[in-house]
Amino acid sequence: MSSLELGLIGNSRTCALIDRQASIVWWCYPYFDGDPICCSLLQNEEQAQRHGQVAVQLEGATSSEQYYERNSAILVTRFRDEAGNGIEVLDFAPRFHQHGRTFAPAMLVRIVRRLSGRPRIMLKVRPAIDYGTERASIRCGANHISYHGSGQSLRLTTDASISSVMDERPFFLHESITLLMGPDETVDGSAHDVGRSFYEKTLSYWHHWVRNLHIPFEWQDVVIRAAITLKLNAFEDTGAIVAAVTTSIPEAPNSQRNWDYRFCWLRDAYFVVNALNSLGATTTMEHYLDYILNIIADTRDAPLQPVYGIRREAELHESVAPALAGYRGMGPVRVGNLAYFQVQNDVFGEAILASTQAFFDTRLERPAGKHMFADLERLGEQAIRSYNVPDAGLWELRGTKRVHTFSSMMCWAACHRLGCIARKLGLTDREQYWFGHAETIHREICDKAWNPELGSFVATFGGDQLDASLLLMAEFQFLDANDPRFAATVETIEKHLRRGEFLLRYDEEDDFGRPETAFLVCTLWWILALAQMGHKERAREQFAHVLTKCNHLGLLSEDVATDTGEQWGNFPQTYSMVGLIQCAARLSIRWDKAYNS
Repeated sequence: MSSLELGLIGNSRTCALIDRQASIVWWCYPYFDGDPICCSLLQNEEQAQRHGQVAVQLEGATSSEQYYERNSAILVTRFRDEAGNGIEVLDFAPRFHQHGRTFAPAMLVRIVRRLSGRPRIMLKVRPAIDYGTERASIRCGANHISYHGSGQSLRLTTDASISSVMDERPFFLHESITLLMGPDETVDGSAHDVGRSFYEKTLSYWHHWVRNLHIPFEWQDVVIRAAITLKLNAFEDTGAIVAAVTTSIPEAPNSQRNWDYRFCWLRDAYFVVNALNSLGATTTMEHYLDYILNIIADTRDAPLQPVYGIRREAELHESVAPALAGYRGMGPVRVGNLAYFQVQNDVFGEAILASTQAFFDTRLERPAGKHMFADLERLGEQAIRSYNVPDAGLWELRGTKRVHTFSSMMCWAACHRLGCIARKLGLTDREQYWFGHAETIHREICDKAWNPELGSFVATFGGDQLDASLLLMAEFQFLDANDPRFAATVETIEKHLRRGEFLLRYDEEDDFGRPETAFLVCTLWWILALAQMGHKERAREQFAHVLTKCNHLGLLSEDVATDTGEQWGNFPQTYSMVGLIQCAARLSIRWDKAYNS
């Protein structure tokens, strides 16, 4: 049965998920949004036996362990059999600097090493095509196998016996074998030498990248793993950042809440950029600014969409992949996402917030100036026109439109940050203009989104339902953390949305009924709010509980079952990993206080 006990490998161009048995169960090729040539994560057992996986199997294996090489995106899976024979599988996607640029091909490398005894292994390489419809066709060479279908070609270059791979026959592993899986091109050198070189250079790259992170004193491993995971979700070619690398893992069992997250939501991307910026990893922001500014140029004065493809595609038509049964048989498996044509008025704020640091950070090679400000002002004008207009909201309700408080607050944030930028640029008239509009929006939110009966801000203007996103009011500086209205809102949300140690997004009927699982980042927002209000010890206790729900490699999905603690939803989810970074940074002992007695 499929589970989310998975590891993520990647290189900001391609990525894959690998289970505890060293099977590649999800790999979209060549890029994040491509055809999943490994798709057993979303297949039933019968389908997975035919095609859709790449596996290494130790005969008679009785135990396994899995971990990442320290401070890297290189995954290690070890097996032992009853006789003590053992193997080690190293999985990674090459990424390192070469010839003045970053080398990150759409390639995965597997190095299988003998650890002890005389292990006997079998290799299964069964790429699928057309979302699990059929097995790829095969052509064989002297030291490689090519797989073809649907206009794509994958080459496996290896120093293992080609016939053993083709026939899936077991063989003794004497020292090591290497599998290079990527474009159908000749590899310059032996598989062993290339694999070893790529491994050493990739390990060095990640060690260097991590060494430059500004991490908190406590929960260092948590933060490092989250930061690497966010880095892997960024598509470096365009600067896009995907919400997750999977599609259609249900938010809850048999809920039909199955969505394709392999696209760039402007909202989610802002949170990723903000989290990595806080660690000093600003390159992702610089690439993302290219992405968002090109989208602004593409749209001209048309409304900004909430989500785009990784190559800035505007239309993300949604369909169902009939050949895939779904995670644990819980379909449908969706390809594309209809959220692209929704109205979500918060996106103007998130696009501007993601860009704001570029005007103030003097470390950047290309600091932002008046030209970028003019581009962002176009978004600000849309925010002014949209802040009190009904929309689908950040939870992307498909059947209803209302004036959502969070969307209005983000329109306020758009105007407020433009005022701050104008002040930095010495544009006094624009500073007054934007702060003036921010004040107008602020007043209306305080008037129309406050429910006196509940004594709390609520999800929609004039409404009576709660929304966990309101926990961010202090984070976005809409309210001071000491404002009694914020404290009252946090208390009311906790009272109505808390389930055990977690929070729901909301608790009302939507297009699919009532939410059944807790949205993990909402719990992390709650922890941030508690810390901001001075309840640090309580926040630390709640954070410690959330950490127990990470999988064995420190990764989180989108949702968690409040009764069992099982992870659900697309995986790994950038929102959740961002929340881990934010909470650790907010709650950790300061470095300069860490050694006090």
